[in-house]
Amino acid sequence: MIIIAVTCLVILLAAPARAMHISEGILPLPWAGLWFAVAAPFVALGIRRLNALSREDLAMKPLVGLLAAVVFIISCMPIPVPTAGTCSHPCGTAISAILVGPYVSVLISTVALLIQALVMAHGGLSTLGADIVSMGVVGSFVGYGVFRGLRALGSGLGAAAFAAGVLTDWATYMATSVELASGIRGSEPFFPLFTKILAAFIPTQLPLGLLEGAMTAGMVMLLARKRPDLLVRMRLLKSGEETAHA
Repeated sequence: MIIIAVTCLVILLAAPARAMHISEGILPLPWAGLWFAVAAPFVALGIRRLNALSREDLAMKPLVGLLAAVVFIISCMPIPVPTAGTCSHPCGTAISAILVGPYVSVLISTVALLIQALVMAHGGLSTLGADIVSMGVVGSFVGYGVFRGLRALGSGLGAAAFAAGVLTDWATYMATSVELASGIRGSEPFFPLFTKILAAFIPTQLPLGLLEGAMTAGMVMLLARKRPDLLVRMRLLKSGEETAHA
């Protein structure tokens, strides 16, 4: 119900649709098929992981539904990048990867991307696999790895979440640049085109990455103050640490 309500609200408030993520028809079919093949195992593992977590905790599916709505809204803020054939936007996958792990975060991204492609004409169905790989797979695993790695090194909760948000955003757009350059280069060399596409994202994506880092850190710290018990259940805080963040 939460996802449906949020979707309807965004549709009512949205400006006229523009291509978001990788636009429909940008990638040749062989490359589009390749990215679907890469994305499919991660989506399947996400479903399996969600079912396992739901058996342990009945509140997991409502939480995942709420996170899907959050990712959907955050990634519905497009800034056109005409030279790259796509748009810049925050991703939101860092917060989902931090809270529920990278595999379930891939599934969350898939739901958000599919609704955007079907209902809002943001992105495309033929390029859905590529968008899942860049935003869902690369974004989720980078965000999760950065957060867990920094926490293991003794970093604070907010600092680790900020770094995870920044690097998730930048890694997503690096992956998008790889996908675009691979698919549209034809007989041209890969690296010059990849560099041009990546450079086209820099003016918008550098500040957006910092913004996403701040949003991610803000959401994690808000949960640490308001619902530290939830972070303990998610193994982001150890038992006894919650009093320090309350």
